[in-house]
Amino acid sequence: MNMKQFPVICRHLGKSYQQGKITIPALVDINLEIHKGDFVCFSGPSGSGKTTLLNLIGGLDTPSSGEISLDAQRLDKMNKSALANLRLHKIGFVFQAYNLIPVLSAQENVEFVMQLQGLNSARRAIKARAILKEVGLEGLEKRRPGDLSGGQQQRVAVARAIVSAPSLILADEPTANLDSHTAETLMQLLHTMNEEHGITFLFSTHDKLVMDYSKRLIKLRDGRIQSDETQ
Repeated sequence: MNMKQFPVICRHLGKSYQQGKITIPALVDINLEIHKGDFVCFSGPSGSGKTTLLNLIGGLDTPSSGEISLDAQRLDKMNKSALANLRLHKIGFVFQAYNLIPVLSAQENVEFVMQLQGLNSARRAIKARAILKEVGLEGLEKRRPGDLSGGQQQRVAVARAIVSAPSLILADEPTANLDSHTAETLMQLLHTMNEEHGITFLFSTHDKLVMDYSKRLIKLRDGRIQSDETQ
C-alpha cells in the first residue's frame, strides 16, 4: 500500500471523555481510510462524534485508543509541539466562525500562515494575491474582515487554508453562518479546488447542501460509523 495515497488512516480509533466518575464514549472503534483527493463529508446528529473525529484528524485532540496517521506520520504518538508543527505544514482549517484576525487585511490574513512557516514577505504577497484572485476576491486584498460580507470572509478563510498547499483541508460546518446562495457559491468553489488541484477535503456538517456536494458521505451515530458511501 502506498501510504501517500491514503493521507488519513484510522485504526480502531476511540475517544472518551470523563464527566466526574462517568466515562462518556465519543468515538468507538473507528476504522477509516481517506484517499488522496477525496471530498468527504462526516454527517450525523449532534453527539454522533463527527466533530470529535475531525478534531482528532486535525491533531486538535488526542485519541484515547487506537491509531491515526496523516501522510504516514502517527498523530497518536506525537507530543503537542510536534502536532502543532504538523498542523502548520500539513493541514488547512476552515471554521464556521471564519477565525480571521480583525486588525489584518484579507491579504495579511492569508499571509499569516506562510509567515509562521518562514516564507519571505515577497513570496507571501505573490502567493496571497494569486489565491485571493482564484477565490474571487481580486481588488479586496486590503479590506479588513469587518469590511467584508460573511461569504467574502469565508472565502478569505478558504484562501488562507489552501495557500500553502497542505495535504488536507478540514472544514467544520463551513456553511453554518451563510445564506443559501452564498453557501452554494462556497461549495462550488471548494468543489472546483478539489477537482482542479486534487486537494483532499473533509467536512463535518448538518447541512444537506454540503452532503449533496460530497463525493463520499460517512454517517456517524453514537460514536460509530453507520455507513460509508460513495456518491
